[in-house]
Amino acid sequence: MPIQFPHNFKALVVGSGGALGNAFVNHLQDETGCGQVVGVSRSLDDGFDLEDPGSIERIANRVREQGPFHCVIDATGALTIDGVGPEKSLSRVDAEALHRSFSINAIGPALLLRHLASSIDSGDAIYAKLSARVGSISDNQKGGWYGYRASKAALNMMLQTAAIELQRKNPSLRVVALQPGTVRSRLSEPFQAGVPTLLEPSASVAGMMRAMMALTTKSGAHFIDYQGKEIPW
Repeated sequence: MPIQFPHNFKALVVGSGGALGNAFVNHLQDETGCGQVVGVSRSLDDGFDLEDPGSIERIANRVREQGPFHCVIDATGALTIDGVGPEKSLSRVDAEALHRSFSINAIGPALLLRHLASSIDSGDAIYAKLSARVGSISDNQKGGWYGYRASKAALNMMLQTAAIELQRKNPSLRVVALQPGTVRSRLSEPFQAGVPTLLEPSASVAGMMRAMMALTTKSGAHFIDYQGKEIPW
């Protein structure tokens, strides 16, 4: 059965200051059945830092008082870090850059899920995290982008493993790795040339929400794009 949230359901968006995070907040606020949307971002929440485990725990403890949440969206992530973009060749792989990519795109989100798990409501619920198609190992046809690809693949494994554990208590929980498409944003700006379909954040989010709400229960996580198409792990 597709997801059926109760009337006045609660939603949490982490990374609400970004293009997609803000679009998720706006979309959920416009949902007639949504009673409350809580946003968390670096700009609004002093000290929130995905590279700081203590700050992740503090934020999770604070928002817990406003839950439990039926829909949790983690819209965080980074492709270019401190002005350094993805590596185009093996010769550009750097230990510090790899470490930071994993911290922001995999480790921080995994700790966030750990601390937010108790704030997810029972019954039909969604925990969704922005991932990337380049995180698919079997879909890798072009190579390059070592740190970003590897960190997103690690994230996907975290989501799959957490889904199996959390669904033992709540079989109706959908854990979702999301591919938003190429969206008009600061993150994608250097990589938009030649992209056949460049999406506005609102269009991407509308597609992702529609796709998630249609998901049925299954063991483990879903990995889908904004059109609802399944992506191989």
